[in-house]
Parts: sequence; C-alpha cells; structure tokens
Amino acid sequence: MAVTRSEIRRWLAEHLVGRFAGLKGLGGPGREHEAFEQRLEWERHLAAHGWTCPAWPVEHGGRGLTFDEQVAFHEEYALADAPARVNHLGENLLGPTLIDLGTPEQKARFLPKIRAVEELWCQGYSEPGAGSDLASVSTSARLVDDEWVITGQKVWTSLAHVADWCFVLARTTPGSVGHKGLSYLLVPMRQPGVEVRPIRQLTGTSEFNEVFFDGARTSADLVVGEPGGGWAVAMATLAYERGVSTLGQQVGFRRELEDLVALADPEDVVLQEQLARAAVELSVMRSHALRTRGSDPSVSKLLWAGWHRRLGELAMRVRGGESMIVKSTTSGDDLDRWQRLFLFSRADTIYGGSDEIQRNIIAERVLGLPREARG
Repeated sequence: MAVTRSEIRRWLAEHLVGRFAGLKGLGGPGREHEAFEQRLEWERHLAAHGWTCPAWPVEHGGRGLTFDEQVAFHEEYALADAPARVNHLGENLLGPTLIDLGTPEQKARFLPKIRAVEELWCQGYSEPGAGSDLASVSTSARLVDDEWVITGQKVWTSLAHVADWCFVLARTTPGSVGHKGLSYLLVPMRQPGVEVRPIRQLTGTSEFNEVFFDGARTSADLVVGEPGGGWAVAMATLAYERGVSTLGQQVGFRRELEDLVALADPEDVVLQEQLARAAVELSVMRSHALRTRGSDPSVSKLLWAGWHRRLGELAMRVRGGESMIVKSTTSGDDLDRWQRLFLFSRADTIYGGSDEIQRNIIAERVLGLPREARG
C-alpha cells in the first residue's frame, strides 16, 4: 500500500508530542550529545510503529518504499523538526550492505536488531595513516581457531562511544598491499581488547573517537563477502551513505538559511546578494538530487558539503563582531547555533570522503580520466 505525505505528516504530528515534544530540533552533526538517550527512546518508538528502515525490502522488515515515498518520508520528518536519528550507520549503511551481500545467517542475526534499534553501529574505516585513502589500511586481523583476532587503530569513528558493534575494514592477508587482502568484519565493541577514546572537537563536543583494537575478537563467520574481498564490500557501503536521506538534510539547510536571512541587515546589498546566491545553490542541489535519484553520491557530497561550509562562513558575516564572543570553551553548549554551525561545518568537506577524494572519484569513474599516480 502506498505511503502518502499526509499519512507521514499526520503520524508525526500525533506522536511527536508529550515526552517527545521537547526533542524537536535536537541532535545532528556537532550536536549528537543533545538528549541522546531520549532520542534513542524516540527512535525505538519509530521502530515499534514501523517507521525505521522504510526503504528496506518488506521481507527484511522494512516498508519497501519507492523513491518518491522515501523522499516524502525524509522531507516530512525534517519539516516536522523531528530529532536527528541515532542509528543512521546501522539503518542506512550496514543494513543495505547485509541485505545485498550478507549471508542468510548474518541477515537473520543483525537486521532485526538494527530495525528495532536494539544494537547501534559505528564504522571502522579511517586510520591515522589512512583517512580518505582506505587502500592504506593497516589494521590487521588473523584467524585463530574459529575467531578473527584484530589489532590496529581507527580514528574519526562517529559515535563509537555509544556503539554496540563496528563494521571494520582490516587487512587479513599478510603482506598484501592496496585494495587486495582486506576483509569487512563485524566486530562487537563491548569486549576486552577494544578501547574508545573520544576526540574533543572545535565545538567542545566529542562525537568522533579513536578506537584501539588490541587482540579484539569476532567470530570467523562474521566476515561480509569473501575474506580478502573487503574492498568491494566497503565501496558498496559507501555508495549507500549519501542516498535519498540527503533530501531531508536539505530541508534542514533551508531552515538554517531562512533563519539567517531573518537576521541579516536588509540594507547590506553585498550580504543580501550572497544570501540570494545561497538560496539558488540550494535549489540546484535539490534539483540535482531529484534528477539523479541519489545515484550520484560524489557530486552530491561536493555540492552540499561546500554549500554548508560557506553557509557557516556567511553566518559569521551576518552576525559580525558578536560571532566572536563565547562564554568559554569547555562545552559545546557554550556556543550558539551559528558559532556551532561555523565550527563544525569546517569538517563537512573532509568527513565521509574529502572534497579531493570526491573529485578523484568523479574524474576516474564518471569522466573516465586516467587514474591519479599513487606512489
């Protein structure tokens, strides 16, 4: 049965009340510390009513929504100012990866708990010496009897401090280099041999983490795809990362822009021109996302990341000298929304694949240009 915007809007209006009413607008990048436990409760409420994993096939617990229905859901969710989701990595990255590439046993074990928001996930890709260049991963894993034993370090791991599991890209073929010899492992976080150290950010908050694996273990059957074939699995996961949900993200961007326009001096011609340009660029982003139907993730990432970073800079110009004043630097709550936007959006063009990496992908995979020489 088709899902309509009015149905989604009505459900949100009826349920985002009472103990959940105060969650409106909370959470999101740079603000994941806001009412985390309450947002987790809200997301489990969504799950109980069938509103988590709406894009998943029905046979795997989802609603099997069409592209247009997914757009409607994400946009209406954002228009309702509903709180930022806490299980993005499980629902939108690992879940689709397991649906396409996991074994029947892996799907039966993990998908129901992701849909019910009973287990939270993080992503173990980047390392101190392998940021956007994942082919340089050095974290290793070796089979000992019936378990993988993992040693190494990951960094910039979002929400690792609250995660139950991590999907880890590790080198399982000794002596291998580059894309070869990597495996995609599912690793429990709450065990001896796993240490999580929060990274304090410019905003004073700590949603990114370092993760150290020192003899951590996971079952031999918890490798997605073939051992040594993890690169293809990891790339499949990244392809899901910037799908249709970015259209909901753009609703939030428009709200930020409209609020900033309301603060700006209407007599400042240069500032008004810059705000008008931002509005046009945002409309172009939406048109591109709808036209490509989420199939052009690198271009989409370049567009939104650069736009949002420029919006943060524009917010500082709108607020003038006041933008430089903070109460202290000990807590993210000391910053107002525009200061937090400016500081955290500096990372937009880096995390999830830097602008430089996105341009390489577009050049090589879309335009067919020669691969960049890598020493």
